[in-house]
Amino acid sequence: MFERLGRVIVQRKAKVLVIFLITFIGAGAIGSLAFGRLDSGGYTNPNSESAKAYKYLQENFNIEDPAVVLVVDAGSRSVDDVTVVSDALALTAELKQVKNVSRTFSYWDMKAPQLKSTDGKAAYIFVYATKSDFDSLGEVAEVVTRTFEDKYRSLNLYSTGTGAAGNAINGQISKDLYKSEAIAIPLTFLLLLFIFGGLVASATPLVVGVSAILGSFFVIYLISLLTDVSIFAINLITGLGLGLGIDYSLLIVNRFREELHRGLSVNDAVIKTVATAGRTVFFSGLTIMVTLGSMLVFPLYFLKSFGYAGITVVAMAVIGALVPLPAMLALLGHRIDKYTVRKSALTPKEDGGWAKTAHFVMRRPVAVLLLTLVGLSVFAAPIKDIAFGQVDSKVLPKDHPAAIAARVADERFPGRESVPVEFVIENGAKFLGSAELMKYQEAISSTEGILYLTDAVTSGAILRFNAIHSMSPRSLPAEALIDELREIPAPDGTLIGGAAADYTDTQQGIADALPWALLWISVSVLLLLFIFTGSILLPIKAVLLNVLSLAATLGVVTWIFIDGNLANLLGGFTVTGTLDTGSVILIAVTTFGLSMDYEVFLLSRIKEEYEAGKSNSDAVAIGLQKSARIITAAAFVLAVVFGAFILGGVTSIKMLGFGVAFAILIDATIVRGLLVPALMRLFGAANWWAPKRLKRFTISH
Repeated sequence: MFERLGRVIVQRKAKVLVIFLITFIGAGAIGSLAFGRLDSGGYTNPNSESAKAYKYLQENFNIEDPAVVLVVDAGSRSVDDVTVVSDALALTAELKQVKNVSRTFSYWDMKAPQLKSTDGKAAYIFVYATKSDFDSLGEVAEVVTRTFEDKYRSLNLYSTGTGAAGNAINGQISKDLYKSEAIAIPLTFLLLLFIFGGLVASATPLVVGVSAILGSFFVIYLISLLTDVSIFAINLITGLGLGLGIDYSLLIVNRFREELHRGLSVNDAVIKTVATAGRTVFFSGLTIMVTLGSMLVFPLYFLKSFGYAGITVVAMAVIGALVPLPAMLALLGHRIDKYTVRKSALTPKEDGGWAKTAHFVMRRPVAVLLLTLVGLSVFAAPIKDIAFGQVDSKVLPKDHPAAIAARVADERFPGRESVPVEFVIENGAKFLGSAELMKYQEAISSTEGILYLTDAVTSGAILRFNAIHSMSPRSLPAEALIDELREIPAPDGTLIGGAAADYTDTQQGIADALPWALLWISVSVLLLLFIFTGSILLPIKAVLLNVLSLAATLGVVTWIFIDGNLANLLGGFTVTGTLDTGSVILIAVTTFGLSMDYEVFLLSRIKEEYEAGKSNSDAVAIGLQKSARIITAAAFVLAVVFGAFILGGVTSIKMLGFGVAFAILIDATIVRGLLVPALMRLFGAANWWAPKRLKRFTISH
């Protein structure tokens, strides 16, 4: 199939390239419409108890989260001082005039003591938006914080709350990404120039990467017409599109050069390249797609969006590597080596540093295996202290206004009035004033962390009341509180909602979906690798090594971002005590997919040499020499791209960048360079064993 594809491409190379470029430019133009349809929410479990409670509150009580919780600080004066009252009421009046603000609620409106700080010198103003979706809250928060900043007349202002925190985090992430890209893109180009050895060849990743990105924008636009998609899917598309463009271009161009240096004509070299390296790209892409497809089982559309984006961009990168890139190589021919800057990059060798490393390892496989496993185990050891959480204002730099505002609210106010635990009882009006309801409320009041309960009110048949607590709603103690409250015997139809319950349900939703995601990855990857290698043992080995590599990565990430080590070396960050669950999943799935990408590259060349008549040891050494230089080069460039995220100020993004970069490097060096040859030497002929009845389902290399 791939040889036939190569023949079609060389026969119509100019036409193929022109049609492809026109198609993808058009797709990019249409796909640009997607930017206006994507949003920055998607962090909650839509099928949870808290989501159902929130729906009741919206439909029956018109309850929504405040876009901004303003902490109004009167300095050394009481909030009841005449001047303070006058300024606060004037501020409230101006807030009501802000575009898309529906109403405000403050201490000075209601004289509610619970909205006053413990020292009596600060109080809350809640600002509500006309719409309750995540983007609308953020837009109102941005206008309020920009208009009033940190001062109004004699009052000091601190802006926190759902919209303000979300807007601050997203804004900081966007600013950090621009800074990271400004450094990573020119540095990546210089690295590509060095790795490919020539100016013309170093431009080939753009063909694959740009076509993957433009095609993915078009598909994401179509998906956005059917369901919600997170704006952060764009970051995965651009990062992974360029990354796979580098991976696949290195593999294709390297093989094309190899065939040219063997004396094949340009057309025959292209056909041979598509038949060999093209097949590897195809199976590599399939492996990454099924791995990233596991994101679709999670209930959060934030994570689902990475599944949509990941599958799409990998598919487009494969198409870019198999169609326009070979057509371009056929047109360029020997000019692929034009404007050379490093001649040693042009001629692949069968005997070099990686081959020597492989022979060294295979002469003493047990010692190398044990020492490497001990080293990775040391890296993995801190994983015992791992704890998971979600993003809130604590991930921002400590001097960020939103982070300061959150700390002020935590330190000066006894309760979390803006984010209470919400109790909704379906058909609960009949319980109003009943002994059963009073007993339930007494049990809630006696729970540690609950400060007081609001009065029960009804709307039709629905009854609701709130419990004000003293904990950060997106924290492990709040999760424990919700679990404890749900253990209390409750009237029939009781639902527990609110920010803390939403956090708890989201964490639980991810935990419930995780086994299915792991099962999907394991089964699909094992099946695809068996088809590709014709081996029972090698796919199992690949999965286990990836798990070991991932455990080492998460151990180091825990040691740094939970224990707070190396903070100064990584530019400083706020230690939150947890790892963001979504970021950890993204690290795990992305690095697992890329690791399988490198595994397919390596095993393809090893099997090709083995089927050509080489011994197991020679096939491993030559295959490692011919593929490891590609793998390590691609991994190093990707590590630079993701490592640039470390320059940002948001802890979760810094963790994501470090985690992916570390995992890629450790996999491309220690795992592929040491563990793989050691294990393949120990397995010997068993590497390639499979029952004869199953061999017919595998491919020949």
